[in-house]
Amino acid sequence: MKTIEIISKEQISSLQFSKKEVLLTADKRSKRTADLYRAQTLGNLLQSKVKLTFETANGSLCQVETTVWAVGNDFISLKGGIVIPVSAIHKVD
Repeated sequence: MKTIEIISKEQISSLQFSKKEVLLTADKRSKRTADLYRAQTLGNLLQSKVKLTFETANGSLCQVETTVWAVGNDFISLKGGIVIPVSAIHKVD
């Protein structure tokens, strides 16, 4: 298991992301989508933060605690116009 680096939301804009999907099964991808929509609801209604664990283009694992503002098919949007590709996200807590 790789070490997870805790980063700030502001650091995300300087990261590079791969186009490859990090989750290998349809069940895991489906759970991630449901978790992202739950995070969006929590963020918009309660301003609650979640922990997102994602992979960068160089294979590093990063985690950020943030509010998810919007979930799209390919990207999620965070405050300040920061986006993360859905395919790079391993886990939503």
